[in-house]
Amino acid sequence: MSPASAASGAGGGGEGAAHHRDLTVVTDLLAEQRRRITDFDGPGERPAAPVHNPGADPASLPEPGWQQTMDAIPMPALLVAPVLGRDGVPRDYWYVGRNQAALRYSETVIPKAALPAWSGRPVPLFGRFPEMAHTAMPRMLAEAYRGGEIQGPTVVEFPLRAPDGEVARVSAEVRVSRCGPHHLLVAWERGNRQALARAAQHLARTCWMEWNLTGQPPRASFGVRHVLGLHRDAPLPGLVDVAAMTDHAGAEALYQVLYDVLLRGRTAECDLRLPARRNGVLRLLAEPVFRPGGPVWAVRGVMMDVTGDRLTRHRARHAEREATRARDRAQAFGEVAAAFREALSPRFAGENVPSGLEAAAVYRPDEGAGVGGDWYKARVLPGGRTLLALGDARGHGLAAVTLMAKLRYALAGLAFTAHPVEHLTGWLSNVACDDGPESTATAIVGAYHPERRLLRWVSAGHPAPLLLRDDRVRPLSLPPAATGLPLGVVPDAAYTAVETVLVAGDVVLMYSDGLVERRGSDIDADTELLRHRAEQLARTSLRDGAGGLQAYAEHVVRAMSDSPQTDDATLLAVRCLP
Repeated sequence: MSPASAASGAGGGGEGAAHHRDLTVVTDLLAEQRRRITDFDGPGERPAAPVHNPGADPASLPEPGWQQTMDAIPMPALLVAPVLGRDGVPRDYWYVGRNQAALRYSETVIPKAALPAWSGRPVPLFGRFPEMAHTAMPRMLAEAYRGGEIQGPTVVEFPLRAPDGEVARVSAEVRVSRCGPHHLLVAWERGNRQALARAAQHLARTCWMEWNLTGQPPRASFGVRHVLGLHRDAPLPGLVDVAAMTDHAGAEALYQVLYDVLLRGRTAECDLRLPARRNGVLRLLAEPVFRPGGPVWAVRGVMMDVTGDRLTRHRARHAEREATRARDRAQAFGEVAAAFREALSPRFAGENVPSGLEAAAVYRPDEGAGVGGDWYKARVLPGGRTLLALGDARGHGLAAVTLMAKLRYALAGLAFTAHPVEHLTGWLSNVACDDGPESTATAIVGAYHPERRLLRWVSAGHPAPLLLRDDRVRPLSLPPAATGLPLGVVPDAAYTAVETVLVAGDVVLMYSDGLVERRGSDIDADTELLRHRAEQLARTSLRDGAGGLQAYAEHVVRAMSDSPQTDDATLLAVRCLP
């Protein structure tokens, strides 16, 4: 069963019926074009053919043994004898012999009804092939005889009309050369550079086919069956067979291509999906081949397997959609983070606050890692104390921001109990434990007592603050007993407070590790770099009065931004006022 008949009998629904109609219209379109070719009488004006004189004889017959020599030629070949005029110029040509390759070519390509059997006796060449007289063949024969130089290869195409009106198409690359003093050798081939073509088609998964609309079998390049997913011994598919191999959309697209090629005479292309080949996709580019001066009598097409290309495009579109969604999510996270950052800004009522402190904060997000978990709190509590805290929730993203917000607002509420900071830190650790095993954070939790200018602070796995005094910066001492676990590691963790007495003009710098950590660097060296730069900037950037501390904090953060950061970074600066 042919692919077309198999397709027309498959399925009983609307899809199968529509596909059957598609095959019918393709068949009708090809039949109508074949009728146009048969009805075509030829161009009105054509080059004059050589004058055939039936009474003339060839200049000479071939020498004995010529047949064996001809048969040794691997390509199809004819032996032609010129009929010379009185001036020695060929006036006509006789067909006097052929080799076995030419016989096989004739039996394969030319329908029997289109060419009468040859008796073996010389016959006029253009009497046997009348339309050949209107090609480049007369010129090639004359120049090869006169100059002795090989002519071609040149493409020679002409029709052969059978007695019943059917037309066959002959197309070949022809060479003409002198063969002795009295004969010409006409040789041709249907293809060339076969090995190179085979390799190129294999690498590019590309093939070509030429469908003759005169009823002859199609011609094809090597590898066409492999590209189409056919068995190596399967017959070459006609255009109707190709339509049957594709799906409904492919058959419609093929019909449109053939309509453009046959009726509009222009190149067209389409995609053909092959369900039997795991939905492989072929790209077909087709062009018309015109009968000289007449209608299209062949369709030449190049087919390329673009399954991988289409799959890559599909994946690229999917990746683009995913990237868009990821950007949208990142933007949403950024908006959430911005809202949190706005809510986390320190609240002090003017320059001369009752707490005797001035505070400034700088937050630098890490654009590459996403929203981080840095947080800080600076608030005057009932009784005159001031809550000062800075922390870093584990991880990135909305989960880190959520934990950060829970800890910040939990601490704000716990601070109103007036309990010491070590108790507040322990309770805050329990809040983190209740949030899940992955909800851990580091923090500095402090309380400033203005009447004694005393800062009591606790480290929960966090770097110790820096103290700027008399233009010198040093880390605040953190005894081993006062080094506490990060928040959320174990329930009911105990913490020890460190007491630091401040003097007027002292600046305490609390910071998250994102300010000093660098990929592949030593944390102690980076902390020393922060100390050094904070000390240098204190001599040049720190000024008394409103805004001076904020400008200083921003300069410090900017000075630590000369290397790629691995996390978001926060700096909380607090200055003791006179």
